[in-house]
Amino acid sequence: MNSWIARFALVPAAMVAFGVFVGCLLWTLVLSFTNSKLLPSYRWVGLDQYEKLFSSSRWAVSVENIVVFGIWYIGLCLLFGYILAVLVDQRVRGEALLRTIYLSPHAMSLIVTGLVWAWFLNPQLGLQGFLRGLGWESFSFAWLADPNLAIYAVVIAAVWRGTGLVMILMLAGLRGVDQEMLKNLQVDGVPKWRVYAQVVPPIVAPMILTSVVLLAAGVINSYDLIVAMTRGGPGISTEVPGKFVMEHFFARADVGVATAGATVMLAALVVIAAPLLYLRSRISQRREASGG
Repeated sequence: MNSWIARFALVPAAMVAFGVFVGCLLWTLVLSFTNSKLLPSYRWVGLDQYEKLFSSSRWAVSVENIVVFGIWYIGLCLLFGYILAVLVDQRVRGEALLRTIYLSPHAMSLIVTGLVWAWFLNPQLGLQGFLRGLGWESFSFAWLADPNLAIYAVVIAAVWRGTGLVMILMLAGLRGVDQEMLKNLQVDGVPKWRVYAQVVPPIVAPMILTSVVLLAAGVINSYDLIVAMTRGGPGISTEVPGKFVMEHFFARADVGVATAGATVMLAALVVIAAPLLYLRSRISQRREASGG
């Protein structure tokens, strides 16, 4: 009886969640096939908005930028997060403090992170200006002002924020590794670096896949960081699909193209995340079946 009461109590929340999330998703999809401008319109135009979207050079640049950003962001977060997790896993003193320090950047909002790094990388006020003020006049680190390097400056800020989360996930996976196996490998003379480079990664594969899914979602939602750091500049050198969508939705009053872009972004996330989640599920099922 109590279980039925609990389920009934959750019905309003479930209805709201379904209406807000699923309903808005379907509404966005419908609008992407209409000629909506400033206000929603339901005159069907088929794939015209998608053709307009994919013929836009600005959209092409934003997709290229998000691919570059995503590859570097996910790759570096996985690398540094795993290295930090391995170091913390050595039962060092002050482990709890180190975990807190490494994870604290992730507690900051993307806007705050972007503003802090925009100041730090500012040629006049940040690192470059500070070192030149100390007498190192030849020092140059003005990536935010360089169209060819600005996207990598954003990567630095994103990696700084995201590495701690990956470290925590990897550490949870490392704590589940059979310690007897690790001791036997050390007795056999296998170097510790090789153990963590070749033996352990397949064991913590579910955590790696989970990290990739979470980081991929962060890539798609990089709008806040981009706006806070560069506003898409210099020029459109750091334009990303999220900023493209928001600008067309609010500034250009082109709801049809904006919703088409948002639909493409959602589809891209599903295409990336679904296989990874399925693979993670299969790995977990195999381990449960084998008793490991």
